[in-house]
This record gives sequence, structure tokens and C-alpha cells, in this order.
Amino acid sequence: MANTFKLKTKANVGITTQNVYVVPSATTTVVIGITLANVSGSGCLVGVGVTRPSADDVKVLKNVPIPQGSSLEFMAGNKVVLETADTLTVNSDTNNSIDASLTIMEIT
Repeated sequence: MANTFKLKTKANVGITTQNVYVVPSATTTVVIGITLANVSGSGCLVGVGVTRPSADDVKVLKNVPIPQGSSLEFMAGNKVVLETADTLTVNSDTNNSIDASLTIMEIT
């Protein structure tokens, strides 16, 4: 089994929910951290979700405020395990407002 640390990013996330990461086949992924930076000219509300092909979709964050020019780092000390074909998504209530950074470890 190989363990590989990776950084996945998505710039200018807005109202349309964006896929930040999709787990490849034959892979389990541990989400170590997520940082969301507000790059817009005003405050915004953000959400993070997990979409699963064989189970219920869930929200990890919903409508959490990030002030203008600030960032939110969450998952401190917590982990989320994603399985093959699971997708981590991000959205905001403001167009082109969020840069998302996802630190993960892929186990293959």
C-alpha cells in the first residue's frame, strides 16, 4: 500500500457547487485539512459537502460566514475518510468568491 500526500485546489468557487476532488478508483483518501479563502469584495457564506454514489450526500459545512479578505481552516484534529468515487464539493452564496485548498492522503 502506498500513501501519497497531495494538495488539491479550486479557485473562484461561487454559487454553482464545484467538485474540488473525486476519489480515484482503488483508492481510499483521508482528508487532513480544508482551507477556504474569501477572495471577494464582501463577506460570503460557504458550504462543503461529500457526494457519495452509493449513500446519502451530506454537508460538512453549511452557510458558514467568511468575512471579506479572511479564510476559514477547519478539520483541526478531525479527519474525513472518502472512498472510491466519493466527491468533495464546495459552494458559496457569492460568485467567484472562494479559493479552496484541500490537503489529503491517498492510500492505494
